[in-house]
Amino acid sequence: MEHSSEQKSRSQFALLTERRFAPFFWTQFFGAFNNNLLKNALIVLVTYQTARFAGESSSFHGMESGVLVNLAAGLFIVPFVLLSATAGQIADKYDKSRLIRGIKGLEIVVMGFAALGFATANLGLLLTALFLAGIQSALFGPIKYSILPQMLHEAEIVGGNALVESGTFVAILAGTLSGGYLAALQAGPIAAAAGGLAVAVLGLAASWFIPRTGGADPALAIDPNPLRETWRNFQVIRANSTVFRSILGISWFWLYGALYLSQFPDFAKSVLRGDETTVSVLLAIFSVGVGVGSLLCERLSGHKVEIGLVPFGSIGMTLFGVDLYFACTPEPQQLRIYADLLLAGVFGGFYIVPLYALIQTRTPKSHVSRVVAGNNILNALFMAVGALAAILMIKAGFSVVGILLAAAVMNAIVAIYIYTLVPEFLARFLVWILVHTVYRLRKSGLERIPEEGAAILVCNHVSYVDALVITAACRRPIRWVMDHRIFAIPVLSFFFRTVRAIPIAPAREDAEALQSAYDAIGRALAKGDLVGLFPEGRLTSDGEMGPFRQGIAQILARTPVPVVPMALSGLWHSLFSRQPGRLHRAGHLLYRKILLTIGAPVPPAAATPERLHDAVLQLRGEGR
Repeated sequence: MEHSSEQKSRSQFALLTERRFAPFFWTQFFGAFNNNLLKNALIVLVTYQTARFAGESSSFHGMESGVLVNLAAGLFIVPFVLLSATAGQIADKYDKSRLIRGIKGLEIVVMGFAALGFATANLGLLLTALFLAGIQSALFGPIKYSILPQMLHEAEIVGGNALVESGTFVAILAGTLSGGYLAALQAGPIAAAAGGLAVAVLGLAASWFIPRTGGADPALAIDPNPLRETWRNFQVIRANSTVFRSILGISWFWLYGALYLSQFPDFAKSVLRGDETTVSVLLAIFSVGVGVGSLLCERLSGHKVEIGLVPFGSIGMTLFGVDLYFACTPEPQQLRIYADLLLAGVFGGFYIVPLYALIQTRTPKSHVSRVVAGNNILNALFMAVGALAAILMIKAGFSVVGILLAAAVMNAIVAIYIYTLVPEFLARFLVWILVHTVYRLRKSGLERIPEEGAAILVCNHVSYVDALVITAACRRPIRWVMDHRIFAIPVLSFFFRTVRAIPIAPAREDAEALQSAYDAIGRALAKGDLVGLFPEGRLTSDGEMGPFRQGIAQILARTPVPVVPMALSGLWHSLFSRQPGRLHRAGHLLYRKILLTIGAPVPPAAATPERLHDAVLQLRGEGR
């Protein structure tokens, strides 16, 4: 899909003015709003009017409100386990806009059923309606994220996901506030029923403006056996370990978030001594936090999928989750509690948006819906486990504050486990920290790096962190070829091994290692990877560029691919160069402005070392 540099740099909010995105955004917004209006109205009524909805005549008589709340949460997510695999196939085969309109029509039926339950104060009917709402959401789930790659340019994926995530959490907030407010009215059940029906009609109206997308895989033969298709989905997901483990990370987030949200009614009642309004305030603060964090992702990531934000997000979720516990003991400190919830939500946004963007961009477009369906199944299983764990902890005598502390501690354990399995997350985090604390990186010409297919990137070699800086700027992974001595530097070596850098040695030192490096480069280019080179073969000792060695010519002779020249300037005067006496001025060397300039690709036949040297020198200009 072609797109301009203007598309890459403009604000994500511009998408809200375009038909290819705005009708879908509002459709999913109203759907999320309605689900939470229904859930929170039910939860508030059960928590504060238990006797009415679970009285002696009810089959739920005698059950604690906390158990009923977690039961409701579990019922909503069970359909995701049962139906997501089939829904994913349908979403990949058929036009998504038509499917959405059918699903929104079903929502009106579901809300009509809920209206009957509210009107008769029948908890059994309301829980059934919640289950049906889960079915409707399970059908919509695979479409929600798989439609984005069909509607948006690659540089818009992060912004689109950020808007969807923030919109979802604002909808959760608005629906939750509305459900709590309506439930607290004198005619609360009737008001909740009428509100749900009205929002369902708005969602259906918005869906009629979604443009046709066509089927991603029209020839797909739908397997009606959900168990078999679920197993097949997991096989597809597991084939890409990064996508699979990203989905595990997403699933953990939804367990963590659902655990938090479902405990808020009891938290407000038993810790803050509040009423229905306090529940709404807690949900509002957390939801606003996630929305703000989601929207900040595009700015912090530079319009690309920046998985380095994921560890950053998980650290904040744990820190503020633990602090929430201490803010509640021995006496609750209300402002500190609100601040902890807000910041836990912000860091949750940092955590979740890059993971969704990652699975969309690293999955073939023909399989995105099925992969998202597999994600939804795992999300549902994790949330079901979370609801069950909460019920067991309540039965075991855990306080609501103890449950939230347990979630924060487990978040740290799960994060460490995931980053051990996928060190790419941690490596990107180190890169992100580098370019956002040590340097102020400006980029020019990023659109000249091909978005797919093999190419070689060549650059001047100014500092020990050149590869990290370029990696931070580039949207695609780069296989770096580097001197074996730099490759072995402690700490940096972790990053280089994680991004599968290729160590190379001069022929006079190790001819066998040199040949092995050339073979690895050939294999990487044959697979369509980007390969990065520093053709000078060494770090500059005076800030000036040395001649380019002939290795680039040998690589191109074996595998002719385009070569993209690029130049770094500003790093010679930084902390990580070989400039004499730099350590004595370390305080003046931090947070320096540096520039990465990318030139037009050079055809392989014209990419001689001399021509590439001149191109890089011209891009660098007078700066060092």
